[in-house]
Amino acid sequence: MLSEVERATDAVARVARDPVSLVRAAGDPREAELVAVLASSLAFGNVTTILAKIREVLARAGGPLVSATRDPRALGRSLRGFKHRLYRGEHVAALLVGAARVQRQRGSLGAALASHLERAPLQEALARWVDELRAHGLDGLGDAGARHLLPDPRAGGSSKRLLLLLRWMARPPGPVDVGLWSGLIPASRLLIPLDTHLFKLSKNLGLTSRGAPSWRAAEEITRALTALDAADPTRFDFPLCHLGMVQGCPSRRDAARCHGCGVKPLCVHWRGAARAPPGSERS
Repeated sequence: MLSEVERATDAVARVARDPVSLVRAAGDPREAELVAVLASSLAFGNVTTILAKIREVLARAGGPLVSATRDPRALGRSLRGFKHRLYRGEHVAALLVGAARVQRQRGSLGAALASHLERAPLQEALARWVDELRAHGLDGLGDAGARHLLPDPRAGGSSKRLLLLLRWMARPPGPVDVGLWSGLIPASRLLIPLDTHLFKLSKNLGLTSRGAPSWRAAEEITRALTALDAADPTRFDFPLCHLGMVQGCPSRRDAARCHGCGVKPLCVHWRGAARAPPGSERS
């Protein structure tokens, strides 16, 4: 049934309204890596605002990020006054400068992460990769915005934005994901990027028993999806995430809000609904 939801998703139309569209438009692989780090890091809040803020940074940079990051002071001046939630222009400048320095030293950001994955499981490898990027930029700031922009996966949070970056870059190239790291990082090692919409939908589908989004919840959900595609379990993330947003997935049976949901027969609130007594839809 999840495969049917995947086939029914108009990926091309939805990508146009998703931050990954800006990564796909970057062209040059080095530029795409930096845009992906930027876009995933700012993917916090309303998607319309997120897209506007990413475009604002790209416009303020005045050209490719690969070039702009070679002059940190000039980039800092161009981003002065930028603000998105906890983040200010100096946070974004430090993020991009740090990422670009690692990129130049390691050949690519994907190669840097792959080297950590050779010696550690995903959570620790991703944390070491974050440490590396932060050491070249954000650690010089040390405030809450800098800490939140590139979170530490060791803390146990869902690390949704970091895992979203990995899905974009490490899954095979297709209508949604870019696939620049697909030859470096196996898709089988990825975890589902878990936001509130997907977490609620996953709870309703019985894919996790956790009480809140977390790294462990992402592991549980991914493990369940591995039964459907062991080589590429996060392939269902994009259609399920958008389904969760469109449906406004409730925490109980609701005939109006659940109408037309492609995974309704799998939902814990609707299983056996055909045998339920009349008038029980909102029980």
